[in-house]
Amino acid sequence: MRSLRLRPSFLTLIFLSSTAVWAAPRDVTFTLSAESVDAYDFVEVTMSVVSPDAASPSTDVHVTGEFGKTGGPKLAVEGFADALDGSLFRIRFMPAGAGDYTYSAIYRQGDFTRTHSGSFRATDAHRRGVLRVDTQYPWHFIWEGTGEHYFWNGTTAFLLMAWTDEGVIRQAIDRLHRLKVNRIRLLLAGGRSSGFWSEPIIPDREFWPYLNPWVAERPNSTDNPGFDYSRFNVAYYQKFERMLRYAREKDVIISVIFDWNDSKVHPAALSEDEFRYFHYTAARLSAFSNVTWDLGDDISSYRSLEWSRQIGTRLEQWDPYHHLATDHPVDNAQQDRASSWFGFTSFQYWPRPLHDWMLNQRKLQAAAGRIIPQVNEEYGYEDHYPRWSPSYPDGASADANRRAAWEMAMAGTYQTTGETAKRGTGAWPDTGGGWVNGRGDDSMTMLEGYAHMVDFFTSFEWWKAEPQDELVEGHAYCLAESGKLYVLYISMGEKVSVRLDSGTYQASWFDPREGRSLPIGEAAGPRWTTPEPADGGDWVVLLKRSS
Repeated sequence: MRSLRLRPSFLTLIFLSSTAVWAAPRDVTFTLSAESVDAYDFVEVTMSVVSPDAASPSTDVHVTGEFGKTGGPKLAVEGFADALDGSLFRIRFMPAGAGDYTYSAIYRQGDFTRTHSGSFRATDAHRRGVLRVDTQYPWHFIWEGTGEHYFWNGTTAFLLMAWTDEGVIRQAIDRLHRLKVNRIRLLLAGGRSSGFWSEPIIPDREFWPYLNPWVAERPNSTDNPGFDYSRFNVAYYQKFERMLRYAREKDVIISVIFDWNDSKVHPAALSEDEFRYFHYTAARLSAFSNVTWDLGDDISSYRSLEWSRQIGTRLEQWDPYHHLATDHPVDNAQQDRASSWFGFTSFQYWPRPLHDWMLNQRKLQAAAGRIIPQVNEEYGYEDHYPRWSPSYPDGASADANRRAAWEMAMAGTYQTTGETAKRGTGAWPDTGGGWVNGRGDDSMTMLEGYAHMVDFFTSFEWWKAEPQDELVEGHAYCLAESGKLYVLYISMGEKVSVRLDSGTYQASWFDPREGRSLPIGEAAGPRWTTPEPADGGDWVVLLKRSS
């Protein structure tokens, strides 16, 4: 009798197990978003699932595809779930050039498979494409597609996505774009902080700093949100994508920071949950040409160098377009400089002066056997530190930060700054937010000085000039393309001398505080001394060889 009672239960288990294995939707339909698209935009194949039954769409269903120019090699691309109930999946194809393309897409759920193929056309709309390292001048960046060089001028807006009104997000991007910021560093996950380093940031219904890429039981909890790491918050990702698309149309690069040290909860290091997060994000966002990846802010506070190497290597494999990637440590020695996934450095180094320190980073990078651009992404936030802080005034003054930016540019390196957050968010006067959330007002003037620096460097082929401070006598730094162009940054208004290759040069002043140029006249080698500057502030001299 005992065995008779067990037998039905055993048969029932077999039946249920078989049902789970053979479960399948009724059908899948495929739709192409457009038959023609600009190169470096993307087409999207939507897979609508009839009667979905996948228990976990992100783990039970696999969507893959490939595309390429007709008759040419194919690029493998992965898709992603875009509905929590498994009713919608998407796969995106970003063509890198004009032409006729063919594609195929496959939906797999257990033994159930549906396939689809088709074609589309890409046109050359002269879009700036993916940001790359210039292979000829590898200390610098270049836009794929147009071949233009990219003068990196970044700012930090960690919690830009915390605005509930997406119009505020767009207004922040518009303002930063007008100030010639072309890269914004912000968080995809995190933000669950109980304070913002003494800044007057008070969460309210307009600004809610709880970034939830996963479904959460308690989405507004700082330390126990109850994330389901197998289920992604598709509404949040869709909001993030709208921001990316808006920034892309203004040629603004978005640094996607996967998390930061102030988050009180993370997926377990190198767990399947963590891999799934990076994998899903790459499948979802990599078709946007204007992204770079940052594995984490202050990453050495909660992850190891070996972790960065493993995650970075996997991310390089998962991203079919191989966007530039980095990580941002507290310990600058903990960076994977020699690995192929590591596209540029993302330092934080605060003590001034910064010129010699950044020159030394170039030397360390060259010693690693692989030259890539050097970027200091945290060295001073405008009006951030209280007066009793050791970092005051250098870390607080807009002018001191502007000068530091010039020091780094004159080392052939780049920087990312941050505006003040002391204009309030949810607290009087509630007009700013700066490095915390990207919003600014007319009282914030630091980035105007940075815009002048962008104007100056983009007026000539700056990427061809190398640091050559040894050519100068006096308190000045020098960038030179010997015999063709010389730039002198004079930190205090005084005359300096420079050794020039033989020949004559047209000389001019540039005022980095006001952005105005003033003619000097003709200069000649082998040694030339500048006139007396107009005042005791910092000045720049540009020398271009006469034709």
